[in-house]
Amino acid sequence: MKFRNLAAAAAALTLAAAPAVAQAAPQRTAAPAEEGSEMSGSSWIIAILAFAAIIAAVVIAVGGDDDPVSP
Repeated sequence: MKFRNLAAAAAALTLAAAPAVAQAAPQRTAAPAEEGSEMSGSSWIIAILAFAAIIAAVVIAVGGDDDPVSP
């Protein structure tokens, strides 16, 4: 029973202290990028391949044998 009370107290303390700890954390700033990404053109290729895969999956799922399985 004491362990249960101790666990509940620890959880309550953690929930109460979390906002204060998060507010005290130092703010990080982003470093400026010196060079652009080397893979800048590949995002279009990936998007086109993903779109083609979705269309192929729909065609495979919809098309097919429409005959009933049982006689």
